[in-house]
Amino acid sequence: MAKTTPTQVALVGGDTLLAKEVRELLEAGHDPARVQLIAGVADGSTLIAVEEEDVLVLEPLTAESLAGAGIAILAGSPAASRKAHKLAPAGLKLIDLTAALEDRPGVRLRAPSAEPLPPSGGEDAVQVVAHPGAIALAMFLAALMRVGKLRRSIIHVFEPVSERGKKGLEELQQQTVGVLSFKKLKREVFDTQVAFNMVARYGDDALEPLGLIEERLERHLASLLSVWPGVPMPSLRVIQAPVFHGYSFSVWAEFEEVVHTAPLYKTLEAAELDVRKEEPPNNVGVSGQNGLSVGAIQVDRNNPRACWFWVATDNLRLAAENAVQVARELL
Repeated sequence: MAKTTPTQVALVGGDTLLAKEVRELLEAGHDPARVQLIAGVADGSTLIAVEEEDVLVLEPLTAESLAGAGIAILAGSPAASRKAHKLAPAGLKLIDLTAALEDRPGVRLRAPSAEPLPPSGGEDAVQVVAHPGAIALAMFLAALMRVGKLRRSIIHVFEPVSERGKKGLEELQQQTVGVLSFKKLKREVFDTQVAFNMVARYGDDALEPLGLIEERLERHLASLLSVWPGVPMPSLRVIQAPVFHGYSFSVWAEFEEVVHTAPLYKTLEAAELDVRKEEPPNNVGVSGQNGLSVGAIQVDRNNPRACWFWVATDNLRLAAENAVQVARELL
């Protein structure tokens, strides 16, 4: 019997941080898909990129480069996602990691890691992968419901600069060197100092206001929690942290009944979370790992029904995992 050729996946923005994670996961599957790398810019140009020891040749973003693919995963710029949507031939399924298409009619927000059951109904032409912070929090809050009924929760989200892509990484690196050498700081992405600093808002000329990022996370989380009856929407705030990679969350959760740490550990382990009883997780330690890590679990000294949690996850890996899960459903 002749071997079936794997379905082609067009990866728009093939040289981005997110695309690298997607490629690794697609290549690691039992039935790897053929991946066509396409430039993540909307000007239709061919792109040659250097990634570690490899040279990547990315096809221009055109109708011809998308033709023949069964699925296109959009991991480039929002403008490239919108152009890919415009150029997409009939039958091409789009998986958007940029959230640029979330306001289009008929779009479905997806997060397989946080969905109790696969969605019913037809296969939507456009599926937007939820914000990785929203995915992580939906997973964690759903796991907490196994402990007991939640009354409310308050969450601080510590945003890594890798969420702003390679430009965010480069700006933090330059600022770190600039602060130590007393040089002028680069401010093109954040329009404020993020090195050795924590901020609740970016400068007025930032590429994207932190407030809009916070609103998108909150909007996506509300949508994900709508399929988990009894999980109340938390109060949350996003803080830009001076870290290159990985989300950290400080979670305060209040239950209806008094809580104890020993049952909490057992319940969260049963929910397949990586529970750290000794050394709490951190954003560096979870790099390249799947799922969520939780630790530093402590009952609130002023409220025996409430508890503190420290949660960490690899933001890029979590987003890529969910995109690949959606792709495998479609394949």
